[in-house]
Amino acid sequence: MPIPTRNGVGPSCVSLPPGPWPTVLDFLVERMPDISREEWTARLQDQSVLNEQGAPVTAAQAYTPHTRLFYYRHIANEPQLPFEASIVFEDERLLVADKPHFMAVMPAGRYVQQSLLVQLKNRTGCDDLVPLHRIDRETAGLVLFGKRPEDRDAYHALFRNQQIHKTYHAVAPYRPELVWPRVHTSRLVTGDPFFRMQEAPGPANSETRISLLRHEGTNALYQLEPVSGKRHQLRVHMMALGLPLEGDLFYPQVLRGPDEPEDFSQPLQLLAQRIHFVDPVTGQDTAFESQLHLRLRLG
Repeated sequence: MPIPTRNGVGPSCVSLPPGPWPTVLDFLVERMPDISREEWTARLQDQSVLNEQGAPVTAAQAYTPHTRLFYYRHIANEPQLPFEASIVFEDERLLVADKPHFMAVMPAGRYVQQSLLVQLKNRTGCDDLVPLHRIDRETAGLVLFGKRPEDRDAYHALFRNQQIHKTYHAVAPYRPELVWPRVHTSRLVTGDPFFRMQEAPGPANSETRISLLRHEGTNALYQLEPVSGKRHQLRVHMMALGLPLEGDLFYPQVLRGPDEPEDFSQPLQLLAQRIHFVDPVTGQDTAFESQLHLRLRLG
């Protein structure tokens, strides 16, 4: 039977291999040690761990290999974000959200209830809601969600086949010697530390079209149009041009790790501003624009 969503959070699944654990609780504590025995006991008492039939599992229940457990992610003392997303558009098939800076699209790390997906599920009551693509937690702007399972592959195909035209705005230094517009291509690979990307020798696997919109003193507003969709692509490509984005904590050097406290006064100045595509279900030419704006400081 399908395991229901709880408080906007879908169940996570773990398979039980052969092993020496006398109880389900013993297995959970050893397999996921980041959660204390006391916390697992509380979750079991709260009926937040279920078996394959959807029935609650008790702390004393004997361990049974070759079965599955379902549990709901929960973060004790989860940090509260001082803002929430807005809904730009919604019909029976699609929901388009304007995501603020600092908000993760999916539950991850220290954010579950504060993630965009969980907030929207709680707000709309749509358990079938899924993001059709993602943007970085540090980036603000448009995110598309599918509402019906039968439509998902058609919309995902738009992204796989590069049939979505995405436009970003970014604030970075102004370099008068650079000629605009321009196209930047490179090979992007996982860097060091693991949450950064870097350019490397070899065939290009990423491409961004970049235009200068306006400049004020030493700062400028740029339009970025990614052809590919590599992680941190826009941030790395702008850095490679000597144009690190304002507010970027990872590039060109790490100023603060991903798990350190946030400084909400210094958001990354990168905005998913517009998205345009031909709707694969209706055949209509479709476009959405963010209602958010970046700040271009005089410099």
